[in-house]
Amino acid sequence: MDSDTKIIKVPTFQYHCFLDEAGDTTFYGKGKTPLIGADGVSNYFILGMLTINEPIHEVREKIIQLQTTIANDPYLLEVPSIQKKKSKMGYFLHAKDDVPEVRKLGFELIKSIDCHFDAVVGRKDYNVYEKKHNGNQAEFYADMLSHLLHTSINGFDKLVLNIAHRSRCTTHTNLEKGLQKAVAIAKHKYPEACNCCEMVFNVQKPTTEPIINIADYFLWALQRKIERGENRYVDFLDTKINSVINLYTNEENKK
Repeated sequence: MDSDTKIIKVPTFQYHCFLDEAGDTTFYGKGKTPLIGADGVSNYFILGMLTINEPIHEVREKIIQLQTTIANDPYLLEVPSIQKKKSKMGYFLHAKDDVPEVRKLGFELIKSIDCHFDAVVGRKDYNVYEKKHNGNQAEFYADMLSHLLHTSINGFDKLVLNIAHRSRCTTHTNLEKGLQKAVAIAKHKYPEACNCCEMVFNVQKPTTEPIINIADYFLWALQRKIERGENRYVDFLDTKINSVINLYTNEENKK
């Protein structure tokens, strides 16, 4: 290498994304009893990807600072969900468990971050699940992941995908399966493109990567709109939501 050649270091935020999910991948109970829509079982499964457009370490520090403030706030000390987390692994933002006062702080934090969010929404359908995914939760997850990732194949040279841990679905084999399906979709849609982005999966937990907790808040907001018809959370984050793709709709199932 020429001694005058400068190596330009690409900022981490330009090639790191953060993925999480909302809902569940449950279709059946014991004896293959249909469970979609039953108590505690979602009608939809959502995968989302958060892209940060400013230095990641600064965003991470903002989140940690807020989490610390919440954990030590005298007004919130007796909140059971906060006490429970503090006694086990330390408090972290999690929209489903957080009380309204905390959620408001979480959403206001998101508004202060330069970021955008993309999601795929899978309507849980028994026919699609059996025919397309072979009645397998991991295949269902991998297929949804492929639809979330395929548009990024040609937008980057490299991507590190920090993805929330989900036992059977986020194994290395299943994530690679989702990636290969994403590449196949990209090649079909954009045959003249390179389709050569190097993607690396980094499976994370909310206590080890706090930025995933921000993705969780976006997903909770979407889930409330889709499952309950509550729009106000999505409306509040509207300028941060880049795209939402609906999969396995009635129209698609008729084809």
